[in-house]
Amino acid sequence: MARTAAALHILVRTEAKAREVLEKLEKGAKFDQLAKRFSTCPSGRNGGNLGEFAKGAMVGPFDKAVFSCPLLKPYGPVKTRFGYHIIKVLYRR
Repeated sequence: MARTAAALHILVRTEAKAREVLEKLEKGAKFDQLAKRFSTCPSGRNGGNLGEFAKGAMVGPFDKAVFSCPLLKPYGPVKTRFGYHIIKVLYRR
């Protein structure tokens, strides 16, 4: 059976902006509020929620991070062709 995960993410254009967002999260800012404010991905308006997806469904670096980073802890920045992501994995199955 294919592995699946559910994750939130915040997509920004620059590594510097990604690090700034990560710093805000580490200081206690709410992930969904930062996603709505900063994310360039359409998922931003849903608090960055990508829902559940199968391993291999996302671009390589993003997929690798989702299936290896710690759960429930903001992780990144992860660079893809879309920009820089801060990822929060909700669960993996």
